[in-house]
Amino acid sequence: MVIKRNRGRQWLEWQRRALTIAQVVGAAGCVWLFVALFSGEMSLTRYVSMREQATSLEQELSTLRRENVELQQDINRLQHDPAKIEQLAREQLGYVRKGETVYQLVPGSEKKREPLSKP
Repeated sequence: MVIKRNRGRQWLEWQRRALTIAQVVGAAGCVWLFVALFSGEMSLTRYVSMREQATSLEQELSTLRRENVELQQDINRLQHDPAKIEQLAREQLGYVRKGETVYQLVPGSEKKREPLSKP
């Protein structure tokens, strides 16, 4: 049979003080962590906003990549497709083939003509 010695009143008071100090330090640490979580340079709100910005940048990047592919296809067509070259020459430069007749409409030349009245 093992008999434990009574440590006395001083030991119990010291143990209570140590427990109280540990509780106060723990509570202060929890408060500090809570404050750090919602404020400061690397807070939770900043993290959320950075994630949203990263998502929008990824969407913009995918849009730019699609546009880049389309532009590469246009470049390829302009270098190798005679029909596309002819179409652009007709639209932008006003070129025509031999034997074609060009009709140009001048804006504002449409005047209201008075109907001929019978005398």
